Amino acid sequence: MDFKTIRAVITDMDGVLWSGEEALPGFTEFFAFLRERGIPLMLATNNGMKTPSDYIAKLDRLGVTGVAESSIVTSGTTTVDYLRKHYPPGSGVYVLGSDGVRRVLTAGGFRIVDEAPVAVVVGLDQQLTYEKLKRATLLIRAGAAFIATNEDATLPTPEGLTPGAGMMVSALRTGTDQEPIVMGKPNAPMFEVALDTLGCSAAETLMIGDRLDTDIRGAAALGMQTALVLTGVATREQAVNGPVRPDGIYDDLTELLAAWG
Repeated sequence: MDFKTIRAVITDMDGVLWSGEEALPGFTEFFAFLRERGIPLMLATNNGMKTPSDYIAKLDRLGVTGVAESSIVTSGTTTVDYLRKHYPPGSGVYVLGSDGVRRVLTAGGFRIVDEAPVAVVVGLDQQLTYEKLKRATLLIRAGAAFIATNEDATLPTPEGLTPGAGMMVSALRTGTDQEPIVMGKPNAPMFEVALDTLGCSAAETLMIGDRLDTDIRGAAALGMQTALVLTGVATREQAVNGPVRPDGIYDDLTELLAAWG
């Protein structure tokens, strides 16, 4: 790692900052460290089940205040950004996903509909049914755009790795014979939104994540330095021996800050 070149930071949340409702080691110190040095930060997550305001409330509960909603980018907000660029305000979308995704889309000026949508937006739906999959399949086959908030196969929780949005996306890929337009990491859209907000180039931005296949691979492809923390999904063995290799590997944020400081 060449910390001297870092002018901005993007970090994942689940598995990096917290696990469930428990802050991970170095959580409060991480925010204090960046603020003391005037280093801007974006929080970027493939988890679209919550809105930016939901994450602000969670940060407050865990002891970090003063984070602006504009500093949080989710797969849901990235989807809104994409839709605004391609469809007029008020367009209808069908959602296979959480209430959080629906709230973000509605706040972004789109209508949630069951018939004739311009797009089917697919995220993690914890109340998934066959009827929902059938409806989404028929709408995509009828011409609606197939947009996935993310393709994470799993979601880290205190119970372990649970099914992620990628399982639903895979089902619809099979049922429609179509490839989705994917908003979340490792694809570029979310990183591009974060970099535009930071006003920094990829070369001077550090990405911190717990997943090799999304956080690290996507950021490295755009030219960012990457730091893997081992508090989430990936293991040290995978990072050392696998095809995706971060610039730095740390047990947690505390160890990363010690190396940086």
